Formats: sequence, structure tokens, C-alpha cells
Amino acid sequence: MLELISVMLILFGAGFALIGSIGLLRFPDVFTRLHGPTKATTLGVGGVLLGTIAYLTLQGEAGVVRELLIAVFLFLTAPVSAHLIAKAALHRRCRSVCEIPGGEPSQGQRPVQRVNQ
Repeated sequence: MLELISVMLILFGAGFALIGSIGLLRFPDVFTRLHGPTKATTLGVGGVLLGTIAYLTLQGEAGVVRELLIAVFLFLTAPVSAHLIAKAALHRRCRSVCEIPGGEPSQGQRPVQRVNQ
């Protein structure tokens, strides 16, 4: 039964990683492309790691700590890397395909100027 659960988790994770990779190819600009690798692929690799932990527990092997460390490293570094990519894109004034909602800035904030390239 635990083998079936580990296989299902690995397939679930592989499916999400595939969907995230397809999203990376299909989305039009850098800001929307951030969602593919940071959201779906992180969930996909997490599913694969959970499936591997279940399988290693079933086999009685000592590798669970290594898998948990990989998961912690992944879940700590994926948001940081996405943030740095977004900041670099903003610094380079990359154009977004999506419309930025207009409106008056709140008190104390500067108005955002859209750069057309």
C-alpha cells in the first residue's frame, strides 16, 4: 500500500513539474513566466520528494534526512530566486504584457510610471 502511495506522489510531482515547465515556455513575459517554475515546479519537486521519502521508509533505507534537507533547501531558495529575478526585471525595466491597474497612489507613495519599450 505504501508503494502505491509513493508511486502516486511521484507521478503527481512529475505531472506538476511538467505543467510548470510548459508554463515556462508558454507564458509571454518574464513576470508571468515566474509562476511556472516557482509555483508548479516547486510543488512538483515536493511531491517527488515526498514519494521518495515514502519509498525509502518502506525499504528501510537511511536517506530520509537527506530528502528532508533537499525539500527545506528547495522551499527556502525558490521564493528568494523568484524575488531576485523579478527585481532584476524591474531594474532592467522589462515590459509586461499584462495591464497594470491604474488608480491614484495612496498617500506617501510615488506614482508608478509605465515604460513602453
